[in-house]
Amino acid sequence: MVRGRTLANRLLLTSALLALTVGCGFLGWMRQPRELRTNPPVLADLSRFRLMSNGIGGAPPESYFAEAEPYENDAYNLSQGKRLYTWFGCAACHGDGRGAAGPSFLDGWWLYGPEMVSIVASIRDGRPHGMPAFRDRMTIEQIWQLAGYVQTIGAYSAKVAATGRNDGPQTRPSENRAPAVMLFEEGPVGVNPDQGPSP
Repeated sequence: MVRGRTLANRLLLTSALLALTVGCGFLGWMRQPRELRTNPPVLADLSRFRLMSNGIGGAPPESYFAEAEPYENDAYNLSQGKRLYTWFGCAACHGDGRGAAGPSFLDGWWLYGPEMVSIVASIRDGRPHGMPAFRDRMTIEQIWQLAGYVQTIGAYSAKVAATGRNDGPQTRPSENRAPAVMLFEEGPVGVNPDQGPSP
């Protein structure tokens, strides 16, 4: 009789573990579907955003909203943007977001605005005083991925989606933890002289 209970307990435990494993696998699969290749019509539409006459701010294409702002809210696209930030040497000018030869993303003062369209335009077309144009070096999707990552570096509100962490020592909070708010409360980091007076 005791042997029968032990066998029944083992079967029950094994069944529970199997159900838990299958449930966790299903939740992991459902977590966030990945679309590794964007539809060509959507890609073509991404380059048709509208800027205001002063080149600051504007409106993304409607397909961007139809896709639920994937370059701002999707962990895969943010991770790709982080990879591109390294590959194209953005850290040489912007460091880890605190600025160096280029402006800081963490000082609370974005010369051309923190909106996605402004960041995309800055990367695609370049800006005066040293920001090169990347339109001939990157696809439009890569530009949007990089812009999404840059926006998370200077974010003032936390996001659910996040990139992977680096293995090295961390100099600032994780991108999805609103690093700009945490560092800005300590006081602004160095301001680039081209940025003008503080707002």
